[in-house]
Amino acid sequence: MKQLLLAILLFSAPIALADNPMPSTSQSTWNVRDHIPMDKIIVQAHRGAGELAEENTLEAFQLGWKLGCVAESDLRTTKDGVIVAFHDNNFARVVKGVSKEMAKKGVKDVTFDELKKLDVGSWKGDSFTGRHVSRMSEVFALMTGHPDRRLYLDIKNVDLKELAKEVRAAKVEPQVILASTKYDIIHQWKKLVPESQTLLWMGATQNPEPYLTKRFEELRKANFADVTQVQIHTHLPDGVTQIKRDDVNPFKESDAFLKARGDELRQHGILFQTLPYGGTTREIYWHLLDLGLMSFATDHPDVTWDAIHDYYQMK
Repeated sequence: MKQLLLAILLFSAPIALADNPMPSTSQSTWNVRDHIPMDKIIVQAHRGAGELAEENTLEAFQLGWKLGCVAESDLRTTKDGVIVAFHDNNFARVVKGVSKEMAKKGVKDVTFDELKKLDVGSWKGDSFTGRHVSRMSEVFALMTGHPDRRLYLDIKNVDLKELAKEVRAAKVEPQVILASTKYDIIHQWKKLVPESQTLLWMGATQNPEPYLTKRFEELRKANFADVTQVQIHTHLPDGVTQIKRDDVNPFKESDAFLKARGDELRQHGILFQTLPYGGTTREIYWHLLDLGLMSFATDHPDVTWDAIHDYYQMK
C-alpha cells in the first residue's frame, strides 16, 4: 500500500488545469487536485461520524461509511477482556443520568454484559436514545466483504495480539489503519498485521512547531519505517475561527513548515493528514489544501466534504 501511494504521488500525471491561477507564495507547488482523484481523498470521520452521530457506535460507523469517510474508532478493553469501541476514561460524559459512583468507572472496571446495558446515545439527543457500546468484532463483521469500509483504530487500552486476532478473523487486514502517537506501538502492530496501514499522529501542544520538529526528527531516525500516514494538528490562534484563503501564516504552524513537511512525507510515500483546530470554514480547508495537505480528520465530515468538492471545481 505504501509503495502504491508513493507511485501515485511521484509519478501520476498532473491534471491539466489551464485556467487555474499560479499558486501564491503561500501555496505549495504540489496540489491534491492535480494528482489524486477526489474519490480517493481520505476524510477521517472522528469517532465514527464526528458531530453527526453519537460516537463509537455501530450506527456512527455506518453513517461515516455512507458519507464516504474512513470512520475512526477508539478502542478499550473490558474487565473480562472484550475489546470495545469507547473513547473516554470514564462514563461521566456519554452515559446520561449515570450515578456518581458509576460515572467514576470506565470500561476496564466493568464486564461487557454490564457495559452493553448502558445507553451511550441519549446524551447526544432523544433521537439517539437506546444506542449501546459495541464489540469491535461486531464492527469488523460489518466490514467483512466490503473493502470500501475502512476503519482507523485509535488505541486506548488494548492488547495488540488480541486485536490482531480479531482483525484476521474478520479478514479485514487491508481495511484497518492503526493510529497511535507512539512509534513503538506502530512498529509492533506492523509485525502482527503487515497488510494493514498505520497512522502516526502528533497531537496538540502549546508550542506546536518546535514540538512537531522534534517528532519529525524522531521519525527520520527511524527512516519512516512502518508508517503509512502521518497526522498533525493545525491550530488557529486563540479566539480566531475564520480566515481568508490567501492569508499568510494564519495557523500557529507556519505555511513554510507545513509545505516542507508535506514535500518530505510525499518523498516517502506517506499520506499527510491534518486535524484542524479552531474553526471549520471552507477557507480553512482550502488554505490547507493549497499548502499541499492531502487528507483531513474531522468532526464535521459534511462540511469537510463540501469544502473539498468546491476546491476540486475551482479554476
